[in-house]
Amino acid sequence: MLSRFLTFVASLLVGAFLGAIALPERLFWQGACTGLLVSALFWFCMDLIRGLSVLHWLQFEGAKDAPTQWGLWGRVTDRIRRLLRERDRENQASAQRLQQFLSAIQASPNGVLLLDAQDRIEWCNEMAAQHLGIEIARDLAQLIGNLVRDPDFSAYLHRRQYETEVVIAGRDHRPNHPVRISLQMFPYGEGRRLLLTRDITAIEQSEAMRRDFVANVSHEIRTPLTVLAGFVETLQNLPLSEPEREKYLDLMSQQAQRMQTLVQDLLTLSRLEGSPLPTHQEWVPALAMWQSCEAEGRALSNLLKPPEGPAQDVVFEASGLDACEVAASRTELLSAMSNLVSNAIRYTPAGGRVHVSLHWQKDGQMVFAVEDSGPGIAPEHIPRITERFYRVDRSRSRETGGTGLGLAIVKHVVQRHGGHLTIDSVVGQGSRFAFVLPADRVHQLQR
Repeated sequence: MLSRFLTFVASLLVGAFLGAIALPERLFWQGACTGLLVSALFWFCMDLIRGLSVLHWLQFEGAKDAPTQWGLWGRVTDRIRRLLRERDRENQASAQRLQQFLSAIQASPNGVLLLDAQDRIEWCNEMAAQHLGIEIARDLAQLIGNLVRDPDFSAYLHRRQYETEVVIAGRDHRPNHPVRISLQMFPYGEGRRLLLTRDITAIEQSEAMRRDFVANVSHEIRTPLTVLAGFVETLQNLPLSEPEREKYLDLMSQQAQRMQTLVQDLLTLSRLEGSPLPTHQEWVPALAMWQSCEAEGRALSNLLKPPEGPAQDVVFEASGLDACEVAASRTELLSAMSNLVSNAIRYTPAGGRVHVSLHWQKDGQMVFAVEDSGPGIAPEHIPRITERFYRVDRSRSRETGGTGLGLAIVKHVVQRHGGHLTIDSVVGQGSRFAFVLPADRVHQLQR
């Protein structure tokens, strides 16, 4: 302020001096006063122009093109420039934090959708758009009720009671491919609401599988228990001859064996699901597993051979096994191989053919395949045949003594070893089950 005052006084003195010397000596005071007034007016005009330039800069140009000033206006301009730069840095930091927050919401596996007080969409992430079939660029500011027309959601939206969630069919829902979406509102602000969406298809399917699993296990155990209880009651209450007693005891042994096999398969599945994946540290000789599988298969075929009629033609074909190791759990892999061979032998009638092979592809992958000339499987059953307790023919399964868990075990074992299971079948001609293990789990020994 002192410098501003001094410049003002200096301009007045200069103006008075120039006015005094510009006129004759007799008009000295008139000239000095005139110069004083003119200099004061000039000083105020220049100061006004400088102030207006600063105002114009603030209104239209911003901090980038600040005018060069001196004195008080220069200090004001510098101060405003610093304040504007600090504001820009804060705005930039806020925008960056907001973008990071929005990116985090976009990466969320759940859908997030913001509604205003009139139920119009203010913002949503990609997951919410996918769940509800919304196109973000097109549907912003649209009423959510016009886009999601499920009756349950409409009732939920108008009821205005958001303590619980509502479940609707997703955009890609089809009878053979169910998609279930959970939605729940959370009010915030002045009438606004946050809508969260979750894909609960896997959860509902898991819950349905759990219910089916419990029901199937109960049924599978109850049936032999009922038979056993009936035979025990018969043995206790009826006078039976020795041959009849032996017959009933033999049937009771079969039912007990059936329950024991079921429990063993259930324990196997539980162990597979709860144990860590097989590593590449344990290498198992392929020949030893092959010999064990062949011995079990031939023993089962001989056991099921009818007293009269042709036997099954069971062929095991492999080569180069003595120079090969497999990175696998020996128990698990042998269980998968034996299950496929056992199924083929049990379902192939007398006189039929079962061909078991193990070979390597050119890319180094190992292929174990079992082909049979059994009744075959209809195409509609193949996608579900590896589900627990799923049976194509329940009466036939009872006759062969299957538990309905063998293929589920095979699928789990193969997936745990990084491979995949393939099933090809033609009704009336037979079936082919094969699994492939990746090349990194097969090692050729140096001879």
